[in-house]
Amino acid sequence: MPKKDTLTEKYLQQEELVKAIKSNDENALDLLYQENYYKTEKYIIENSGSMEQAKDIYQEAFIAVWENVQNNKFVPKNKTALNGYLYTIAKNKWLDFLKSSRFKKTNGLEAVEHKIETEIETDSHEDSMTENLAKVMANFNEIGEGCKKILAVFYYEEKSLREIAFELNITEASARNKKYRCIEKLRALVLTSN
Repeated sequence: MPKKDTLTEKYLQQEELVKAIKSNDENALDLLYQENYYKTEKYIIENSGSMEQAKDIYQEAFIAVWENVQNNKFVPKNKTALNGYLYTIAKNKWLDFLKSSRFKKTNGLEAVEHKIETEIETDSHEDSMTENLAKVMANFNEIGEGCKKILAVFYYEEKSLREIAFELNITEASARNKKYRCIEKLRALVLTSN
C-alpha cells in the first residue's frame, strides 16, 4: 500500500517548502492549505464559530502566511514549522475576533444597530454607493484577464467555487485563493483611485 503523500513527506525540508511557496508552486500551496484547514476549522467550531467563519479566518491566515513567506518574514525552525505558524496565525485571528466588540454584542443590540445602519445607509449612501460602483467597474478592466474571468463567473454567473475549480481544472482551495487574491487586487486599485 503506497504511503499517503503529505506535505512533510513531499517537502522533507521546510526550506524547500518555503522556496516552493515563494515561487507560487500550486501543488505546495494546495497541500499546505488542505493539510492544515481541518485542524483550524475544528478549533474555531469548538470555540463558538461556524464553518463559514472558519473558512474566512483560515483564508485570512493563509494569505498572511503566504505574504510573510514572500517577504522573508518567516524562517522555519523544524519540519513542521510552517504548519504550526499557519495554525497559530489562524488561532490568533479567531481569538482577536472573539475579543472584538462585533462578537460580544447581543442579538437585540445587533438588530437595532442593523436597522439604524440600514436607514442611514439608505438615506446618505446612495450617491456614494453609485460612485463606488463606478470606481469598481472602472478598475475591473485593470486586474487582468484571469482575475476578470474568475470574478465574473463567481459574481455574475453565480457559479460555486467547486464549479469554477472544475472548469479551471484546479482544486476548490486554489479557486478560493485565486478569487481572494483577485478581490484584494481590485480593492487595492479602487482604494488608490480615491
